[in-house]
Amino acid sequence: MAFREEEHIQSFSRRAIVIGILQFLGLGILASRLAWLQISQGSKYKTLSDKNRINIRMIAPLRGEIVDRFGVPLAVNVQNYRALIVPEQTENLKDSLKKLQKYISLSEEMIERIIKESKKKKKFVPLYVKEDLTWEEVAKIEVNLPDLPGLLIDEGETRNYPYVESTAHVIGYVRAVSQEELTGDPVLTLPGFKVGKTGIEKVFDLDMRGRAGAVQEEVNVHGRAVRELGKKPMESGKRVALSIDGELQRFVQDALSEHKSASAVVMDAYNGAVYAMASHPSFDPNMFVKGIPQDVWQSMLNDPTLPQTNKALAGQYPPGSTFKMITALAGLEAGIINSKTTVNCLGSFKLGRGKFHCWKKHGHGWMNLTTALQQSCDTYFYDMAVEVGIKRISEMAKRFGLGEELGFEIKEEKSGLIPDEEWIASRLGKKWQPGDTVNATIGQGYILATPLQLAVMTARLVNGGFSVRPWITGYVGDKYKGADQWPKIEVSGQYLKMVMNGMDAAVNTKKGTAYSSRILNENVGLMAGKTGTAQVQSITAEQRRLGLQNKDLPWKQRHHALFVGYAPVGKPRYVCSVVVEHGVGGSSAAAPLASKILEHVQIRDPASTRIHSFEISKPHTGKDTENKTFGPFLPLKRTVE
Repeated sequence: MAFREEEHIQSFSRRAIVIGILQFLGLGILASRLAWLQISQGSKYKTLSDKNRINIRMIAPLRGEIVDRFGVPLAVNVQNYRALIVPEQTENLKDSLKKLQKYISLSEEMIERIIKESKKKKKFVPLYVKEDLTWEEVAKIEVNLPDLPGLLIDEGETRNYPYVESTAHVIGYVRAVSQEELTGDPVLTLPGFKVGKTGIEKVFDLDMRGRAGAVQEEVNVHGRAVRELGKKPMESGKRVALSIDGELQRFVQDALSEHKSASAVVMDAYNGAVYAMASHPSFDPNMFVKGIPQDVWQSMLNDPTLPQTNKALAGQYPPGSTFKMITALAGLEAGIINSKTTVNCLGSFKLGRGKFHCWKKHGHGWMNLTTALQQSCDTYFYDMAVEVGIKRISEMAKRFGLGEELGFEIKEEKSGLIPDEEWIASRLGKKWQPGDTVNATIGQGYILATPLQLAVMTARLVNGGFSVRPWITGYVGDKYKGADQWPKIEVSGQYLKMVMNGMDAAVNTKKGTAYSSRILNENVGLMAGKTGTAQVQSITAEQRRLGLQNKDLPWKQRHHALFVGYAPVGKPRYVCSVVVEHGVGGSSAAAPLASKILEHVQIRDPASTRIHSFEISKPHTGKDTENKTFGPFLPLKRTVE
């Protein structure tokens, strides 16, 4: 009996030991698991816990402003209240948006747009619902936020262009980020974030974006912020200061509106600063920021006057008689003409079997260089054509900025075209003919130029022969981007003065083609320049016989009207080019516009004003100058003839 009891006790002890070991192992496993969770995985689960309690919200940076040379805003940011929604904080995105319809106007199309967008983005990324909310709409949403899961009100900024159409082509506009523009930068995914699409907004988009900030908020069970835990401030984008004068830009834009389609450039003859660059018709860039209606967009696309095109940069036209100064310089340099060379214009010029007509049917009579430019006699230039040759003409044109892109900041710039024998052989598979040279001498045939190039050509003619290039950006932040020193062109100053005498006569003498457009305001300097009329299509023999007027043709078949000029005479500072598409005549359409512009720019005189606290010069005196500051941003060292 004692033996059985002892055996029972031993059996119980063994079971107790086994159970104890198992319990110890179990507690060990639990302790190990607990240690693993708390020590190794502690930060992970703390993050998951904090994710339910803490929300990190990015703050969109303020886009840098764009201002004119006087610091006047051309692109600014205005306060904007908008509704956003976070898909992952809603049980059903569509239901939440339907509830929102009780408090603000929200169409079914807008709801579909938001749902479609949510499928392309991560669930935690807020989606833009509606902007430009009134204070009453904001109050309604705020009061009802507990019933609107995922909804939040964001106070941001939206881009605004106070000069509207006047600066649209230069400044450009911003729009929402497209799928192709996503680069991995998280700021691009912010709801309503916009990037530059055209103009200066596009060129300096990265500089003006700035850097996003972040706010760490504690939220309740409804996802509503209850307190701010921390904040990293955003960095505003850089401010861009331009060379243009905003009010002059508006004046030029308004002046061009007299015509169906026109463009103009005003620039400094010495430092290349662009004071105005206008293209008509234009558009309201604010429409693109808020979302342009489809019917308006379609109307713009179908408009034959191309309101979205910056014609001052991208419009390419035969320069017509404004090119005669280049032909004259080529002839003078070749020794084929001089100040005493005369040609008898009888109304036409014969070359082989071909006949080239002067614009004046019965001719101008005996012409020298000055009178040929004064009265824009075609025959005088026809007569030197073959002997001068296209090679000399082409080389001279390129020296004065034609036939090449000028490196302007806005990338819509076109190169124009200055043809020669090699070009016609490689591009058209033809041989250059003498008749092609005759056409080229008066800026017709294959030659094309932009209004910006014509302004540069004029600047190089009147500034003593310096190869000035145009620029429009003065500063990006505190970094200077403006003018540089320009090398001298290989051309005789005497020849330039002879050409300028002809330009003076064209405006300020009674027989001049632009005499009726001369500046009569005694408080400003006189204007000099050259008219141009460029054929869009050849005039037929039948039209000549019938005496059909160009103005009676359909608009698209009428001649282009051009004018290039400078002021003041004797002390050139400002140059201007004007192109009126299908304006019929340079003297009747383009010259009057240029006169208004060159009178107004002298009254405003932007080149002789203190800009942004940077010292600049008074108008150039025409004397040799050392350490003279030509323009608003940079002292240039050069000697001027």
